[in-house]
Amino acid sequence: MTRIAPTPVPDQRGGGSVLMIAGCLVVTMVGYAALIICGYLIAAHQARAAADLASLSAATEASLGGEPCAVARRIARAHRAEIATCERVGDQIDFVITVTAQMRVSMKVPGLPRQVAATSYAGPKDIG
Repeated sequence: MTRIAPTPVPDQRGGGSVLMIAGCLVVTMVGYAALIICGYLIAAHQARAAADLASLSAATEASLGGEPCAVARRIARAHRAEIATCERVGDQIDFVITVTAQMRVSMKVPGLPRQVAATSYAGPKDIG
């Protein structure tokens, strides 16, 4: 009777460490991606709020006979935004103010834009 020699079992030492390192790397990369996405979402919300407030203030100033774009720039600066465009269409009574505000993104990632923009429209208050 011939005996079959047992096959050697491969050594598994160190396999758990490699799995843990890979798991930590995946969690770190997912966290970094979440930070980038949140940074862009926050900047977009801030740009939208700055554009809304700037256009409403500009419309109020225009209805009072002042310079609406100067007010829009001042309001946007107070919210750490820049006015990309400010346009008034119409006359003293019936008009629309269009304001586009830009906000810088706090995280600088190669290949992604450094600023986000939002546009807002405002006009005179309807009476009646």
